Amino acid sequence: MRHYVGGEFDASGVPFPLVDPARGTVVGEAPAAPRELVDRAVGAAREALGPWASWSPAERSRLLHRIADGIEGRFEEFVTAECADTGKPRELASTVDIPRAIANFRSYADLLAGRGERSWHTTTPDGRGALNYTVHKPLGVVAVISPWNLPLLLLTWKVAPALATGNTVIAKPSELTPGTACLLAEVMADADVPAGVFNLVHGGGADGAGQWLTEHPGVDAIAFTGESRTGGTIMRAAAARLAPVSFELGGKNAGLVFADADLEQAVAGTLRSSFTHSGQVCLCTERVYVERPVFDAFAEALAAGARALSGYGPMVSAGHRDKVVSYLDKAAADGDVLAGGGTPRFSDERDGGFWVEPTVLAGLPEDHPVVREEIFGPVVHLAPFDTEEEAVSLANTGPYGLAATVWTGDVSRAHRVAPALDVGIAWVNTWNLRDLRTPFGGVKASGIGREGGDHSLDFFSEPMNVCVKL
Repeated sequence: MRHYVGGEFDASGVPFPLVDPARGTVVGEAPAAPRELVDRAVGAAREALGPWASWSPAERSRLLHRIADGIEGRFEEFVTAECADTGKPRELASTVDIPRAIANFRSYADLLAGRGERSWHTTTPDGRGALNYTVHKPLGVVAVISPWNLPLLLLTWKVAPALATGNTVIAKPSELTPGTACLLAEVMADADVPAGVFNLVHGGGADGAGQWLTEHPGVDAIAFTGESRTGGTIMRAAAARLAPVSFELGGKNAGLVFADADLEQAVAGTLRSSFTHSGQVCLCTERVYVERPVFDAFAEALAAGARALSGYGPMVSAGHRDKVVSYLDKAAADGDVLAGGGTPRFSDERDGGFWVEPTVLAGLPEDHPVVREEIFGPVVHLAPFDTEEEAVSLANTGPYGLAATVWTGDVSRAHRVAPALDVGIAWVNTWNLRDLRTPFGGVKASGIGREGGDHSLDFFSEPMNVCVKL
């Protein structure tokens, strides 16, 4: 595990341990970047900015494809590193995380190659007219701070459009999951990315590389995915120098199940939306509201499905497991545990890991912490509703607004309810079906700005108008 600064690998800094979440054992270490290395990374990115921004879009597009080829060529290494870092099942890493990282580079390479500038012919009093056209310039040096749950997917989701638009990047992955970021740096070097265009530093947030990057006067913009409280801290640091920010933050996502839905489809979809990666996905459903006539049948089927789940992964750390378990203890004291509710026993080395059972809860009031606060684990709470208006009101209650699911057989209801939800994305009769060209992000405490397609390219570039009098 090494930093990558100015085109060179560097192992300086005090090492910190890396723990296998599945077994709870220390399996390696990574260096925490000292402040002077962060300064050097910013300097290297600043020095590389002018030459890199002068590359044509076609040249940058071809380089992004080479990066994608590099990840693809080391596919199994990336899968192994992703699983070792997060504990997630190999099937998930090999079918979602790594393919999506490759797709991130390819999609932005293609979007960039086909992107044009807008122009307007303007009438002037003398009748000769004027021509106005836009020029897109890079923001400059961009800090990309990515989380531990989807380490490579979410890192590349920001790095790809930032590089595509001519910015230079300093990436800081979560200290819990640095493995795939290190492999990405090797791919960048092998793809002949110019020195300083992509830099990588490891370390923590507060009093570490994360804080030093977000407060650094040489960083022009910040792209961050993580919890809302950390986003607030970063926003305060960025505000001091009016640096633009792009945030994808927390969620307490709701699902609505109407009585006219295909119940089998709704149960299967909710099992997936609640327990994928053991609930450690920002888009996962943590609270489900079910129309009263089918509530008991849905609850029984969902609980049975949760009890039958196998092949799920652990929590990422002991601290996160303990946080999730603390919510389960509160739920057991005040509500009904329909499935799960504890930590599993395997009678093998996994008993040292950070596992939590897939858990289905019911009977808690709407103001209960389990219902209101983001848990980010394999925990879902069920509650009944009686009217469409009540369902929408329940879904919209709370500080978050990232995503929601709507399960219904009535197409008119689908088109009424989905736009009425205070979220950045609503899925109807599906979950996590993504088109990378569409806007992605949250409202309220779930984020600022949108990612995806032209939305990302727009954030990472500064539009300039040129007016020519004819």
